[in-house]
Amino acid sequence: MRVLLVEDEAPLRETLAARLKREGYAVDSAADGDEGLYLGREMPFDVAVIDLGLPKRPGMDLVKALRDEGQRYPILILTARSSWQDKVEGLKAGADDYLVKPFHVEELLARLNALVRRATGWTKPVLECGPVQLDTTAQSITVDGKPVDLTSYEYKVLEYLMLHAGELVSKADLTEHIYQQDFDRDSNVLEVFIGRLRRKLDPDGHLKPIETVRGRGYRFAIPRSDSAAE
Repeated sequence: MRVLLVEDEAPLRETLAARLKREGYAVDSAADGDEGLYLGREMPFDVAVIDLGLPKRPGMDLVKALRDEGQRYPILILTARSSWQDKVEGLKAGADDYLVKPFHVEELLARLNALVRRATGWTKPVLECGPVQLDTTAQSITVDGKPVDLTSYEYKVLEYLMLHAGELVSKADLTEHIYQQDFDRDSNVLEVFIGRLRRKLDPDGHLKPIETVRGRGYRFAIPRSDSAAE
């Protein structure tokens, strides 16, 4: 998942970016509202974290600008202001959630996880497609109840495909949402990950969980279970 992090306090920004990367996010950081707006327009984010007290362009204005330009990814605002009026104003501007400073990083991670899931129609932390279950909190996979061991990038690929189960995901979109900007984005590497996932999830070749649409991309072909999505 790709996250936009806009925070002017360098120590907090660097700490959050490092933790988000350890949790599997691809992170693009900005130190002011103008830089945040530029990134927010240019990159295909899954979620954004925006501080309200930003230089150049206040966070509230940044949220409004992104929404006015049609950016639909979920936005969580960070604020040092604890009054209910400020929280309401942030939500009215187009934010989906808020967190008051100081906060525990674990709470931020839990809120981001929930925002990403809900944005793709999932209500529970465990994504269930037939016998395949992906626990977004524990970052674990089971097939027919048996654990499947994945590398970090295999997990990222599978998580994105399952969040968008049934939808066609282009190679370009998949690459943009899981890789850091400075990562070697050779499409052959992505094909290797897809091949590994097929072998690990479906060693007998019965499930056929990932479909290749020639020249267009991939689709997670096992339908979502009724209890997993709204």
